[in-house]
Amino acid sequence: MDTTQAVQQAATGALQAAASMVPPTTTPALGILIFTLGGLAGAVFYLPFKKVKNWAWESYWFIYAVFGLVLVPWVLAFSTSPNVLSVIGQSPGKQIAYCFLCGAAWGVGGLTWGLMIRYLGVGLGLAIGCGLCSAAGTLVPPILKGQFNTLFQTSAGQASVLAALVSLVGIVLVGMAGMSKSAELPEEEKKKAVAEFNFKKGVTVAIFSGLMSSAMSFGLQGGPDIEALALTTAPTTSVAWKGMPVLVVVLLGGFVVNGVWCLYLNSKNKTLGDYSKKDAPFLPNLIFAGVAGAIWCSQFICFKTGEPQMGKTAYIGWAVLMASAILFSALLGIALGEWRGTSGRTRGRLAMGLVLLIASAVLAGYSGKLGQEKPAAELQKAVESALPQS
Repeated sequence: MDTTQAVQQAATGALQAAASMVPPTTTPALGILIFTLGGLAGAVFYLPFKKVKNWAWESYWFIYAVFGLVLVPWVLAFSTSPNVLSVIGQSPGKQIAYCFLCGAAWGVGGLTWGLMIRYLGVGLGLAIGCGLCSAAGTLVPPILKGQFNTLFQTSAGQASVLAALVSLVGIVLVGMAGMSKSAELPEEEKKKAVAEFNFKKGVTVAIFSGLMSSAMSFGLQGGPDIEALALTTAPTTSVAWKGMPVLVVVLLGGFVVNGVWCLYLNSKNKTLGDYSKKDAPFLPNLIFAGVAGAIWCSQFICFKTGEPQMGKTAYIGWAVLMASAILFSALLGIALGEWRGTSGRTRGRLAMGLVLLIASAVLAGYSGKLGQEKPAAELQKAVESALPQS
């Protein structure tokens, strides 16, 4: 073999090795932005419900569930993932069942989410509920995958864990501000902003709801084989939308629980007639409840489409999503007057908590950037090792 052939073969080997090392294109800053927009959706989805008139909770919640858990995700799935039905049909049954059951577990927690907001208000309720949901939803999936110890072995992993911890400290501070608010304000003042304010009931519901709702994270991150099939089964789904088959399965599990419970309450409370009541504006109520469902669903669409932008640090997306929801819900609570009349100490805790939540998002983005640097170094090393030595 002459020198020219040797060089050509070496160059070919280098290119093949390089190709195997190149990760999918990631843009952590874009991923963080997408997660943040999802958090905004999670913070404001409840607002359209305030426009629903003369319908019982179970009536408008059923419409919300139909739109948010079935119609919107499936319409989007068919639009962005042309192989969604084939993928679900070919996916491992255990993985489909796992995602579905995680969605059902979230559904149990989701049923009490509205009750939590009723007793605590938007700002405090989402801070506690999302805080617990964030902690469990961020840390448990890597543990289930046996990857938790590896998070501390790279600078990207260490930065992402730090981001999650900073997020949790921020959440605790917002929660502490809420407890101070509860102690400071007289009962009548609290109920001007939150008509049914009850801290004890609200915290009890928030703990249950937050922990059960974290199952959504387990389900959305529990379908790697499903996502792999989405990328390889013709007609293939793009990387950005590979999570849609997983999303529709998880949300279907949530719909079964929510839908059955709402129809049970309709029957028990004799509120099935809400949909035909003369003094209830059917079309506006349908639109507002449906919009609430569509907005709610958007946060998890953002979660699944933001994941590919983060590369190996995609798991941090759940912490960013929840932190953003708390940030925007607290700002919304301020705008709605929920913190009016509180002391400087309480407002200081709230402000510090919000600053830390913003810092956690910045750290999460930085961890994604660090995650990009290691593959680049590995790529250069692979090329150098494949080239002939002089």
